[in-house]
Amino acid sequence: MAGTNGQSMITAKNISKSYRRDRLEIPVLVNLTLTVPEGEFLALMGPSGSGKTTLLNLIAGIDRPDSGQVLVNGVDIGSLNESALARWRSGNVGFIFQFYNLLPVLTAYENVELPLLLTRLPRKEKREHVEAALKLVGLGDRMRHYPRQLSGGQEQRVAIARAIVTDPTVLVADEPTGDLDKVSAHDIMVLLERLNREYKKTIVMVTHDPRAAEKAHKVMHLDKGELTT
Repeated sequence: MAGTNGQSMITAKNISKSYRRDRLEIPVLVNLTLTVPEGEFLALMGPSGSGKTTLLNLIAGIDRPDSGQVLVNGVDIGSLNESALARWRSGNVGFIFQFYNLLPVLTAYENVELPLLLTRLPRKEKREHVEAALKLVGLGDRMRHYPRQLSGGQEQRVAIARAIVTDPTVLVADEPTGDLDKVSAHDIMVLLERLNREYKKTIVMVTHDPRAAEKAHKVMHLDKGELTT
């Protein structure tokens, strides 16, 4: 299944990343190269500790490689200083996490609105963006509910609405179905598939779930810092 137009959205060139633990330096990624075409839905699988989340964080600009280069939509994100990188992230990357990362004291509407607080959009446009995102994920009638009043599947939908509210070019999803029951997990994957197919979002998803991976165009396996198809 091809959902791409051939243009590269993400290019990671010879990236290496290690972490220090006491006096030990532990290599996580070693000279890894990856190209993700625009409009691709890529699933990354592999054992725990294989570097999947590290790779996701490098693509999203949350972390920086020790060596190598990461380009997203033509931008060398490693060349950006911290403030420029923060601005770039806020407009170009949407994050979806396993445990939703919603603020319990905020309503669904307020959680989704958070990324827009960094923008200069007028209040009316912010409201339109938030309402559109919540309607897209099927929660237009739950805007005033707090996370504790929602099911796990609904909380993840709010998290996805928050991820797409700035209309990012790339969505990174770290185990988006990992904390959900089978039915909710299926619903979330159908939603991600729709965002990819209808809204042309490039998606890179880390998952342990083979059923979730089936929704992707391509599955790659990461083990001991190396990628294989």
